[in-house]
Amino acid sequence: MSKATRTDPRSSAPHGADSHDLIRVLGARENNLKDVSIDIPKRRLTVFTGVSGSGKSSLVFNTIAAESQRLINETYSSFVQGFMPTLSRPEVDVLEGLTTAIIVDQQRMGADPRSTVGTATDANAMLRILFSRLGKPHIGPPSAYAFNVPSVSASGAITVERGAKKAVKATFNRTGGMCVRCEGRGTVSDIDLTQLYDDSKSLNDGAITIPGYGSDGWNMRLYKESGFVDPDKPIRKYTKRELHDFLHHEPTRMKIAGINMTYEGLVPRIQKSMLSKDKEAMQPHIRAFVDRAVTFATCPECEGTRLSEGARASKIKRVSIADACAMQISDLAAWVRGLDEPSVAPLLDALRQTLDSFVEIGLGYLALDRPAGTLSGGEAQRVKMIRHLGSSLTDVTYVFDEPTAGLHPHDIQRMNDLLLRLRDKGNTVLVVEHKPETIVIADHVVDLGPGAGTGGGSVCFEGTVEELRKGDTVTGRHFDDRAKVKETPREPTGTLEIRGASANNLRDVDVDIPLGVLVVVTGVAGSGKSSLVHGSIPTDEGVVSVDQAPIRGSRRSNPATYTGLLDPIRKAFAKANDVKPALFSANSEGACPTCNGAGVIYTDLAMMAGVATTCEDCEGKRFDASVLEYHLGGRDISEVLAMSVDEAAEFFGEGEAHTPAAQRILARLADVGLGYLTLGQPLTTLSGGERQRLKLATHMADKGGVYVLDEPTTGLHLADVEQLLGLLDRLVDSGKSVIVVEHHQAVMAHADWIIDLGPGAGHDGGRLVFEGTPADLVAARSTLTGEHLATYVGA
Repeated sequence: MSKATRTDPRSSAPHGADSHDLIRVLGARENNLKDVSIDIPKRRLTVFTGVSGSGKSSLVFNTIAAESQRLINETYSSFVQGFMPTLSRPEVDVLEGLTTAIIVDQQRMGADPRSTVGTATDANAMLRILFSRLGKPHIGPPSAYAFNVPSVSASGAITVERGAKKAVKATFNRTGGMCVRCEGRGTVSDIDLTQLYDDSKSLNDGAITIPGYGSDGWNMRLYKESGFVDPDKPIRKYTKRELHDFLHHEPTRMKIAGINMTYEGLVPRIQKSMLSKDKEAMQPHIRAFVDRAVTFATCPECEGTRLSEGARASKIKRVSIADACAMQISDLAAWVRGLDEPSVAPLLDALRQTLDSFVEIGLGYLALDRPAGTLSGGEAQRVKMIRHLGSSLTDVTYVFDEPTAGLHPHDIQRMNDLLLRLRDKGNTVLVVEHKPETIVIADHVVDLGPGAGTGGGSVCFEGTVEELRKGDTVTGRHFDDRAKVKETPREPTGTLEIRGASANNLRDVDVDIPLGVLVVVTGVAGSGKSSLVHGSIPTDEGVVSVDQAPIRGSRRSNPATYTGLLDPIRKAFAKANDVKPALFSANSEGACPTCNGAGVIYTDLAMMAGVATTCEDCEGKRFDASVLEYHLGGRDISEVLAMSVDEAAEFFGEGEAHTPAAQRILARLADVGLGYLTLGQPLTTLSGGERQRLKLATHMADKGGVYVLDEPTTGLHLADVEQLLGLLDRLVDSGKSVIVVEHHQAVMAHADWIIDLGPGAGHDGGRLVFEGTPADLVAARSTLTGEHLATYVGA
């Protein structure tokens, strides 16, 4: 029965429950939104578009989805809420008609080596049960096949009182599948001792070459004055006992210069102080030392499978669980379909469905043992989608963040079909997207803008795709833009030879990458582009590689601190006011004493969600009141950090505040399309595309001759792609070589040279299917990329 005819049996009027067809937002002010009020139709596919920084994510993720999740979390007990992420109520007057929101974003999955594609979905769990039932020889329960469960056996008396009876249990055993040598990581790390010390020198001559072990420091004094080794004797002349005490001695308490200290061997000391920490968060010189000193090798015991010998020996039809996880998922799905065992029929059905979902979503080229941390943002988002594809839930709001990121034009149609399928099950689908190929399938389009940052935050248009095409908004005007193939490509100045590239799925690829021009490496998702570019191009001093990995930094980090812009600003303020530069840092002497320069005060409410409130003393400005009395060009430091990049460029360009060093950095930020970012915006709020462009702006000052970019158009509006192409041209014209991994047809058309990998994904890819100019690719139409590019340019 259609909704229009469904009525209350006692009345001819439509039922009141059927009238809730809208998500209503009134007065949204989150981030840069300017009192946005909008009605979004339910059970339809709505696409939110607009230039980068116009407020799309602020409306969709930070307002609608955040409030939906917060309300759901409040239905749980305080105890359970303590284990959930803290969500504060968004800045909005009214939100009505919300449904349960499922967010499928591009946040990278955990970098722990024990987190794999199989463990991130339910595929591994189902395989473990399957092998525990059918594997020969039988070695134990499902945990016996799990590489993150160690085997444990313990004995002793455990007394359990039940009334008058007392039961004694003497032993406890648990069979796990973890490899004992590598503890389920698949690799073992070894320390290169030659990087720790120079054995031709004595300690007094400065033998230790580790950062922080200078001749006068406490670290060095510990070894010199411990009494375990002779500080005047060259290390190569140590006896076996002395060398053991120097390198591997167990922790021992002792007094050195009247101070209680713990002496231990150099190797365990380095492991605890440096190797157990997040490498990305280290200072550059320490990170460089760790890269030199630590070597990772495949575990010799489990050969990288992470599993114990017993788990590897148990097989079904001559295939072990390690073999199954190493298979390409499309092959594994075929193998599972060949198993016919009535005793586990429901399990086989569920496993088949999950594996088929991988293939359907375009991830059939992955293997279940692929570490989750190595997936790109787009791949991670599609892996998260898998659990929702077979879901029976309806009337749910699905929220996607650029689901086409990392997808070749050939794969976008498949993603569109999945989005429409979710909608047709009766769900509300909200998509933040820039690509016309996906915008075109929307039932409803919301265009935010008109500009970015403070120039955005308003709804410029809402309606159908046809109305958008005719509308006078930035998106409407650029919707049918098509780049032209470059007629006269630049001439290369040299070549970068790659021979026998075989990383991941590459099949002994030989290719000459021309230098001094714009090279685009393309191909369907999983064809081997990243393996070729990141695995084969030597990362020496001349190569600047800019990817989309998250920037490690706390909420105190911002574009000004990350790019080094804050240094010339602080010095300019200090010079103008004749005080110390440290006063103008919210992480140093100038910090507000109440909130320690954070701008907010975090109140921990034990098992309930904590609360962040704006600091009353500094009103969120982060600086001590006395610091704000110092001015430069009529502005205090908090006002400067609240400026956008474009405003700051104008401010530091003339008059009293003229600062050439700051101008140079601001010009680079504007060049990469980040003119709308405020200098003090926390890095944790940036999107993947913004992070990459921020890194690019920082690296543009490097001396590198070769720039390697990984999908720089991610998160860029159609209108901004033009600006990016101009930037790439300027880099090439200044004598640099630019190599871009990209699917965007406008970038392909603009290239001087194209390298196309394929023809398919996984073991169906990894080959060079075309190299030449874009015009030749369009004329030949010999590959999937060629066909799509020809259609795009209208050839």
